[in-house]
Amino acid sequence: MAQRGDDLVLSSIALRIASLLVVGEGVLCGAVSSHARRWGALARPNGGLLLRVPLRGRRASFPVWYLVKVGQPAALVLAGLLAACARTSNPNETVLTFSGSALGAEGTLVAKQLQRFMQLNPGVRVELQRTPDDASQRHQLYVQWLNARVGNPSILQLDVVWTPEFAAAGWVLPLDKYGPPRAEFFPATITANTWAGKLYALPWFADVGLLYRRTDLVPNEPKTLEEMVKSAQTAMVRRGGPRYGIVWQGARYEGLITGFVEYLGAFGGRIIDDKGEVVVNRPEAVRALEFMRDELYGTHVAPLDVLTWHEEEARFAFQNGNAAFMRNWPYPVAAMSDTGQSKVAGKFAVSPMPASGTAPNGHSTAALGGAQLAINAYTEHPDAAYKLIAYLTAPEQMLERAQAVGQYPTRPALYDDARLRGAVAIPLDNARRAIESATPRPVTPIYTELSEILQIELHRALVRQAEPREALNSAAARINALIERTGMRKLMSGGAESTPSSTSPTASSTVGHGE
Repeated sequence: MAQRGDDLVLSSIALRIASLLVVGEGVLCGAVSSHARRWGALARPNGGLLLRVPLRGRRASFPVWYLVKVGQPAALVLAGLLAACARTSNPNETVLTFSGSALGAEGTLVAKQLQRFMQLNPGVRVELQRTPDDASQRHQLYVQWLNARVGNPSILQLDVVWTPEFAAAGWVLPLDKYGPPRAEFFPATITANTWAGKLYALPWFADVGLLYRRTDLVPNEPKTLEEMVKSAQTAMVRRGGPRYGIVWQGARYEGLITGFVEYLGAFGGRIIDDKGEVVVNRPEAVRALEFMRDELYGTHVAPLDVLTWHEEEARFAFQNGNAAFMRNWPYPVAAMSDTGQSKVAGKFAVSPMPASGTAPNGHSTAALGGAQLAINAYTEHPDAAYKLIAYLTAPEQMLERAQAVGQYPTRPALYDDARLRGAVAIPLDNARRAIESATPRPVTPIYTELSEILQIELHRALVRQAEPREALNSAAARINALIERTGMRKLMSGGAESTPSSTSPTASSTVGHGE
């Protein structure tokens, strides 16, 4: 049995250390020292180690330990790693690792801001840990690290739909004790980062769904969805008009959900209400899905091609002058403003998706995307980590980010700052209106599974494999079953606080483009 125990522990150590070798010395040393402290590595006279190993599945707040002796070879390996890390560590220095977007101009900006933070905070060293820019890959990597209870990276960049998942799993710390200035951020960005009444991340920059229109074809912003469709039809039939009235993301992926959220809000509907009840099959939602389908088969303003399109296919169609309207994120603005590659440069404008003129409770709605910063629950330096988050989300750093890479601040007050006017690619009033109308997708740890269900049912309706009402009834039934199976009902209704668990409800899942 002793040998079997050795093998189990050695396998665990090997897996955890090997998975970190690719990310650099700082992370490896943090992981090794973190596990050594947690396991209580004790030197033995015979050169072995006696490890106090936490039982799997136990919550961090109630650890139960058992003793396993590891032989001399493993002891030498672990001791060597600890010694190597000790040589690179300064006991008087607080070391943080920051994980976030680090490509191109954004990477240059992050490095500059981290360097400035270190100058303002002597005794704190911040190491930039690069992670994949792809959302699915980054999510998978985070899940692996956090399931292993690795304390690095100290600060995590989260997609807007990850915060409740990570909070419910006990992987990120609540920020309330630090007194974060909630009122200084757009309300939707705070809502998206709040789980069971506690704030778990601060919004770093925002991304929102926008309606693009050809100003040479449609000079005025449509006031309603119905007006938008009429304008699209008029543009299509004029001489030399575009092939399509409107293009959007209709493939079976996350982008379909974000578009549906905007049509849903336009008719006054929601996916889940404030009481945690699934309402995606209510009449408002059915009308929203019927409107989307009618654009394909009734008014024919949207091509059937959109049923396989993502963001880029829609961008190419609009950029090449083939559509009067487009639903997309802010990122295409720069390319479409370039006269060298765009046929619509200087001939388009953006605004939020309008409400339906037939829905009394409908409102202009933009799906919320963007990035948030959270504290790793296993970091040794949570206070220093929050200090860095507060610095990076402060007004001056947000303004600098907007000026350098064109990303939208999450602080409303900055939209009154003249310095921001030349930093973002669209008029400030339009940008502010879009973010003010932003709506988070359902704030729940089981969002990934919920989204997968809804993607399937929405797409079934749009390709006419099911009627909208039938598809949404099916989606509601399946989502309700998911909520009951995972025990999320009470938490989603705000009836209880989350408690850390050893694994997330969606730990085995990965998500696609979070925006």
